[in-house]
Amino acid sequence: METNIFLGILLIASGAFTAGSFAMPFGMVKGWKWETYWLIYCFGAYTIFPLIACLVFAPSFPDIYRQVPGNVLVKVFLLGAVYGVGNLSFGLSLRYLGISLGYAMSLGLMLAIGTLIPPVLDGRLNIMIEGSGGTLLIAGVIIACIGIAFSGWAGYLKDKSISDTEKKVAISEFSFIKGIMAAFLVGITGSAMSLGFEQAIPINEAASAKGIDPLFTSMPVMLLLLTGTLATTIVYCIYLGVKNKSLTDYISTDKKGVLAINYIFSLLAGLLWFGQFILFGMGKSKMGPFTFTSWGILMGLTIVFATLWGFYRREWKGASVSITLFMIFSLMIIIISSYIIGISGSV
Repeated sequence: METNIFLGILLIASGAFTAGSFAMPFGMVKGWKWETYWLIYCFGAYTIFPLIACLVFAPSFPDIYRQVPGNVLVKVFLLGAVYGVGNLSFGLSLRYLGISLGYAMSLGLMLAIGTLIPPVLDGRLNIMIEGSGGTLLIAGVIIACIGIAFSGWAGYLKDKSISDTEKKVAISEFSFIKGIMAAFLVGITGSAMSLGFEQAIPINEAASAKGIDPLFTSMPVMLLLLTGTLATTIVYCIYLGVKNKSLTDYISTDKKGVLAINYIFSLLAGLLWFGQFILFGMGKSKMGPFTFTSWGILMGLTIVFATLWGFYRREWKGASVSITLFMIFSLMIIIISSYIIGISGSV
């Protein structure tokens, strides 16, 4: 595969932009409860667009599944379902904290906790600790936790410094405590996706044997894993729909034309979210011997783009300059930690 570092970084940055921007279309959705537009977004992100990607880039995916042991398929699906809990929690963290703080807390915790759980379970952490890579990994996680603590403190200071009216200008359902609890759940369950990719190695190998371009052998994995995620999401969103009496949102609205617009922008959010994986895979393939930096670049830049959108939405309006600068400082710490963790796997 041809090495082109500049192009690789540009593609990964594009993926980070779509990942950091996916929640913006929700601002155009009118009259729907959170559970309604979140479920439509998930149908797009976890089934419709992964299926289209498989049909385009890996059309033999049904045969690939048939060649893989059934227990592997079940494990990947179930891990996707567990990740669905993290996906729902992430949605709630954005709902209660806003884009900038929600991303920083959720992705930061997923970076820290999710990085450690897979190697702890399969024994790789012990191997890494014997070398310098383990030291870097632990140092990166500790630095990430410091950045997360700082961003949480910045959010707490903001919560205390501005009025309830100001809080709800950009974030209508702002709730610091609920948002922090949701972010912690994201960190705990987010590692299920990493574990799912590890368990899905036989699917990748079967895809390669079928002649699928190495760039897209993960597409059948994504479809299976994210279908499990969708299953969890459907259960919870339907439960909320019954509880909040919002199931009629899917078929009717008070204003003409709003229903179609709501579907379009909810699905656009799904396209932006799933698009990050295609762009990330393409960018990683161009990084040559520096592929170990790819995940760190994606995570770090995603937080940066999300934060910029948060400032654009004036989520920090009313907070003092010192609190805003403290939040930016905490984000820089999280970004630095993501690079350290990425480098740890190569030494």
